[in-house]
Amino acid sequence: MDRNDNAAENPKGTNKARVAAAWAVHAFTASGVIAALLAIAALIAGDPRMTLIWLGVSLLIDGFDGPMARKLRVTEFAPRFDGAILDHVIDYLTYAVIPALMIYRFGLVPPGWEIPAAGWIMTSALYCFGNREMKTWDNYFSGFPATWNLVVLCFWLAATGPWTNLAIIALLGLLTFIPAKFVHPFRVVMLRPLTLAVTALWAALTLWLVAATPAVTAPADAFPGVFGLWTAASLYFLGLCAWRTASPLWGRRDR
Repeated sequence: MDRNDNAAENPKGTNKARVAAAWAVHAFTASGVIAALLAIAALIAGDPRMTLIWLGVSLLIDGFDGPMARKLRVTEFAPRFDGAILDHVIDYLTYAVIPALMIYRFGLVPPGWEIPAAGWIMTSALYCFGNREMKTWDNYFSGFPATWNLVVLCFWLAATGPWTNLAIIALLGLLTFIPAKFVHPFRVVMLRPLTLAVTALWAALTLWLVAATPAVTAPADAFPGVFGLWTAASLYFLGLCAWRTASPLWGRRDR
């Protein structure tokens, strides 16, 4: 008797395994809040590098839990628990609240603008998380998807000035309410193999720059070649967003 015959004769055992797997995915998603707690602890300690690293861990968890949930049919085998709400709660903490606190704590905007900038991040992100039309038919985000964790990361890596940061925060907050398109690197089908490869490269370069750059040195000065590659990879994503936003054909299909 092979394994399939055993499964056919013992459907209850198979279902129990699938239910356990579904709950394991929920537990994996929930572990993102531990990474968030460690990011907050690093922030309180005044360590932006470790704050960013723990935010990166939470981003990694967020990137994998969705595909795992779909593969293991979590909504079917753990229907009483809403993983999407769990994901949104943790995402709001790690994508908006902690980055807003970094803006306030680490002087990334001009003096006196810390609270307005942090408040703008947190309130505009609320609209994003409540927006039922956040995704387009081809899985782009419609409006800035409140990825403030990545914005703060770019501020730190690019060593941009406080007034530049403030202008970017103001602009991206406005784009939350405007249907500009932003790529989802895992779910957009067009150019997916290339986009996934660039995403992996970008992640590796980001880890290098965050972990290896001396505390008193800008990444561009410490590792100019690595920083150049990181910038090129970042521009690839910006190019996709601009192309999708400007495409009249795709714009008509969105409507």
